[in-house]
Amino acid sequence: MEHILRPIYQERASQAETLGVILVTKCEETKSITDTFDTVLLIVVKEAEQPIFTKHYLHENQKMAMHVITETVLNKWLYIGSNRRVVDWIFHGKVIFDRNEYLHNLRLKLQEFPFFGRKIKTGIQFCKLIRRYFEGKEFFNNGNYLDSYNHVVDSLHHLARLSVIDNGLYPEVTVWSQVKKIEPAIYKLYEELVMSSESLEKRLELLFLAIEFLINSRTHDGAQHIVETMLSKETWTIQELHNHPELTYYSIDLEVFVEYLIDKGYILVDPTIAKSEMVFHRHYSVDKEFIEREYSVSIDK
Repeated sequence: MEHILRPIYQERASQAETLGVILVTKCEETKSITDTFDTVLLIVVKEAEQPIFTKHYLHENQKMAMHVITETVLNKWLYIGSNRRVVDWIFHGKVIFDRNEYLHNLRLKLQEFPFFGRKIKTGIQFCKLIRRYFEGKEFFNNGNYLDSYNHVVDSLHHLARLSVIDNGLYPEVTVWSQVKKIEPAIYKLYEELVMSSESLEKRLELLFLAIEFLINSRTHDGAQHIVETMLSKETWTIQELHNHPELTYYSIDLEVFVEYLIDKGYILVDPTIAKSEMVFHRHYSVDKEFIEREYSVSIDK
């Protein structure tokens, strides 16, 4: 199939913006990796008018897909873990064009995962865990057990990814296979949720207790990225936090995460008088004394 697609990727490779081209071929055991297409062409570019551009092709009975994505989109997917197939493509696909060893170096970074954005990946997964846990608990308290169940499943998935990250690995599509080997306690929680003979209410009640304990034990690591980011200046508005290039990856979960860290003592609220003397702006800063105790570091006041 490569020779059929050659004119397509050669045209792209000749463009200065193109950083690399990867060819992925479908395996019968993992059809979903390529969205059932026989061949996928992943093209990474520096910049483009459309951050994601896709075309589908047909040759005899063979289906082919071409995805052109910007470096920014790729980094977002790698940090957030929202498109884990791409990780598989980068690791296992055939590199057919690589400008200045861009893809080669990217693979090395992913293989040396503990040094490639571990803090931000941990922060993002922890942030999503907080959101799903609190929403699931609210559904549970209101008696909406099926909705609560969905949120608990998502919470366990985020815990699973956190455990994989903690072990210096990259969360794969088959994340539960990884977790079963490296952190069987979390895998056991998942089994208890989906396989236990207890009533759904009882299962959820027990899982919320376990998840709350695991959240508390992971807050230290989960907060580290946002805390270090916020130490770069004294106070922040919520919009400034949203606008920060790395904190944008936290997306809609950022505000609930900030509130959680206020409750846990990591972040302080600094009321600042607004135009109306009856209303104050809510600014945020890191509690430096708390952070010095929590992380055993010295921070210049």
